[in-house]
Amino acid sequence: MKPDHSSHSSSSAQRYDMNTTPSWGPPAYTVSGFDSPPRVLLYSHDTFGLGHLRRNLAIASQLLDRPRPFAVRLLTGSPVAASWPMPAGLEVQTLPPVVKTGAEEYASRDGLMSFSETRAEREAVILETAMRYAPDVLLVDHAPAGMKGELIETLQYLKNKRPQARIVLGLRDILDSPDAVCALWHEQDIYHLLETIYDGILVYGSRHLFDVVSAYRFPESIAAKTRYCGYVARIAEAAWGTGGVEIPAEAHTPTVLVTSGGGGDGYPLQSAYLQALGDVPDGSLRSILVPGPLMAPEERAVLEATAAQETGVTVCPFTTDLPDMITRADLVIAMAGYNTTAEIMVARKPAILVPRGAPRREQRLRAALLNGLGLVWTVRPEEDLVARLAALIKNALAGQRPPCHDWDAVDLGGAHRVGQALDEMLGAQLTAEVPL
Repeated sequence: MKPDHSSHSSSSAQRYDMNTTPSWGPPAYTVSGFDSPPRVLLYSHDTFGLGHLRRNLAIASQLLDRPRPFAVRLLTGSPVAASWPMPAGLEVQTLPPVVKTGAEEYASRDGLMSFSETRAEREAVILETAMRYAPDVLLVDHAPAGMKGELIETLQYLKNKRPQARIVLGLRDILDSPDAVCALWHEQDIYHLLETIYDGILVYGSRHLFDVVSAYRFPESIAAKTRYCGYVARIAEAAWGTGGVEIPAEAHTPTVLVTSGGGGDGYPLQSAYLQALGDVPDGSLRSILVPGPLMAPEERAVLEATAAQETGVTVCPFTTDLPDMITRADLVIAMAGYNTTAEIMVARKPAILVPRGAPRREQRLRAALLNGLGLVWTVRPEEDLVARLAALIKNALAGQRPPCHDWDAVDLGGAHRVGQALDEMLGAQLTAEVPL
């Protein structure tokens, strides 16, 4: 049944104005060739954690700051988007938030509507936004069909009613184990969608580190429109606000930053760290714990009570300026989410990664990759986590570092190259439509 767009007056966007691989060929146009800046609509389903929101904001910032900028609107399901600092000029349209309850399983986050009602509302808002905004590019983050297929109707609308629009998929480096991804994409007919609907695929990673085309068994027709951009990372100098705590510059007291991303499943790591402090000499370090805004209040209360009994421990419930905090820390202990690990690589900081193992193997594969490069230490949660953390912390305090420092093995230019790729795709489009 077609959604009733007239009932979604809440979908008006809010504007935040706060102070090698195949290519599509050289750009055959300039952005000034448009009557106004080309419009990019970013879709970020945001069903768990902060990763999708943070990655899309890093991309949006670059698209808006280019010498020939794009106009950008972000569709996001993040429950914290309204309180997050945004790049100047970005328009934001929020979607009713959902929470992931298992692999490909979701529920309404507020509990006021059933999941089916929430999904129908999101689907209608997405379609209405696309119809009103009339994007020149739809850049879809991570989920080719959207959360539980909520994007399908919009993809079909753009393909049929606005065929000049470019539809592009952005993929982080690792989604899950290759077998799991291939099985899911066959089940959901994603390969057909990529072949018939999408004009391009941008991989936010490096082919020599993780070959998405090979791992996910892209046929030649899909591989031909796939481009590796490098990792997308927001750097501290590009921060849009300050949400962290001050880290005093006292060289004799090392600072350990412990972050668990959004925090939805971060309690075990934070709790294990506080227990590990029992084996670390008092006064030998300063600790800053960032549980994350999505940690359950009762879990955060336990952490805060435990931290209050330790010397030199500060709990910052969440921060919008994690890159700056990483830059100021001497050691970072984190899960192995895409954005946090990329920001650690930008700052070139010693790090201990504790990857989650479910519902996807993404974090374990990424942690193993970076550990294999000699850039980080890795501990699995089931591997006597408290004792292993204590030993690695003491080694770091003694000046030991991961075995290799080949930071240049990780290409971190992804956010910039997204804009270049979109330029080229729009240029190819104009070349096809208007002979030069």
